Amino acid sequence: MTAASSRPRPSAAVAPSTPQPQGLSRRRNPPANDQTQPRSEEAATTSLAGALARERIRRRGEAGPDEEERVAFWQRTWFLALLLVMTAASFALALLLYLGLGLPEAAPAQSYAADPESVVEITYGSVIKLMHEKTKFRLHSHDVPYGSGSGQQSVTGFPNVDDANSYWIVRPQPDSLGKQGDPITNGAIVRLQHMRTRKWLHSHLHASPITGNLEVSCFGGDNESDTGDYWRLEMEGSSKTWQQDQRIRLRHVNTGGYLHSHDRKYTRIAAGQQEVCGVADKRPDNVWLAAEGVYLPLIQRK
Repeated sequence: MTAASSRPRPSAAVAPSTPQPQGLSRRRNPPANDQTQPRSEEAATTSLAGALARERIRRRGEAGPDEEERVAFWQRTWFLALLLVMTAASFALALLLYLGLGLPEAAPAQSYAADPESVVEITYGSVIKLMHEKTKFRLHSHDVPYGSGSGQQSVTGFPNVDDANSYWIVRPQPDSLGKQGDPITNGAIVRLQHMRTRKWLHSHLHASPITGNLEVSCFGGDNESDTGDYWRLEMEGSSKTWQQDQRIRLRHVNTGGYLHSHDRKYTRIAAGQQEVCGVADKRPDNVWLAAEGVYLPLIQRK
């Protein structure tokens, strides 16, 4: 063994390890996971929705309770307002019909007996239509004067059943014992008041426009009536009181003429309506019947 080989080799120096501070690392952070970005977008969306909700709450608070209450009140009452408007419109229409301002007059409800075989008495105060038996026209008047003769309000026969100008109120002779609801006996003197114009069925010695017979007109009013408005009731049959659908004649007290009509018609002012006049003799053409109307009940007096 040589000296060199017998000399011991020095050991390699080892540098002590330098301690690394905690929390620091020389390693680079790995790249973010792909799921991080969608979570961030979801969080942003949630934050935006929350902001919008908070803004709505803030604005609602600024509007104040009065505004909310006002909107809620209208929403609760729109139907009531509509109902009030409809009620007002119905009332206005009814008023126009009542006053007859350019609209057909409301006609009284027609009254008939419930039992066809029962007897309907015609009493004073009843509102009736008189039907000419032969032609089926109704005794009619309107606020149109004759162009000849007396120039008073004309009276005609009208073909339509539902015309309001054909209603007449049966009245007793003034200062008589007849009262509303009393029956009307054969031979009684009655007056017929036109319901719409309030004038009385009248006759005199003026000539009728078409045939030259006695003119029949409407004259006077509620506070004006004379003997030219008196008509004597002549009934046919055995009944002692005037009843619905009973054949009757009306004879004018002053002139003696019977209320009469025929198929002679006007061609101008009252086109299609037929003449009503008075004639001296009793004929089939002067028979009338009480048809439609409102018949007041018979009042039994002690």
